[in-house]
Amino acid sequence: MLSNQGEDEGTTCIGSEQFSGRQKEEHILLNMDFEKRVVIDVNQQDWVASPRAGVWRKPLAREEAEHGHATSIVRYDPGAAFSAHDHPLGEEILVLEGVFSDESGHYPAGNYFRNPEGYRHAPFSKEGCIILVKLHQFRTGDLEHVCIDTNKSRWMPGNGRLEVMPLHEIEGESVALVRWPAGEQFKPHVHIGGEEIYVIQGELLDEHGRYPAGTWIRSPHMSSHHPFVEQDTLIWVKVGHL
Repeated sequence: MLSNQGEDEGTTCIGSEQFSGRQKEEHILLNMDFEKRVVIDVNQQDWVASPRAGVWRKPLAREEAEHGHATSIVRYDPGAAFSAHDHPLGEEILVLEGVFSDESGHYPAGNYFRNPEGYRHAPFSKEGCIILVKLHQFRTGDLEHVCIDTNKSRWMPGNGRLEVMPLHEIEGESVALVRWPAGEQFKPHVHIGGEEIYVIQGELLDEHGRYPAGTWIRSPHMSSHHPFVEQDTLIWVKVGHL
């Protein structure tokens, strides 16, 4: 799926040329300038082998090759597994496809996790899965373990005809799913503390471009836009954390 994304000054748009084939990740400081707007159509990215057999990544932002701040789309092949590990400064996961598992249970698409520092697990997937993962990004003192099945959670009314499912909130930072009915618009607004979006279904639009399912957008503090949709759309959104 291709995205007709804008190329405004201060915006980084990344396509398939960023990574190639099965090469191992050796890059550092990928999209770590939080004053720049970044747009990545994940559909155009190649999978990159991780150090673990059967686990593949599409890096979106990364501080170091295997440590520190990281945001990625991760694919587990059927039967792939990680050894037990903990999560310095936390791990945040949204299951996008398949079934993600660890010793606590099996979690199909739509499950959202926050694993704080000190939480230890050994993840695997019997049938394979794709997940959005954010590492090393919790605020100091954010120690709540969160596990929400969004398939069973309640939607709340938002602005206009939007529906919102809150997932987490701490010290001005909030995470939610937002469901947009076809033809809906949201008022122009400024992102105090920044905004991060992953388009799960449908297509999000604004004055800068079009963002189909599989697009990741990170907008810096005090940036602005006027979003709208033409079709039913579902997004994961985080604000106030940049």
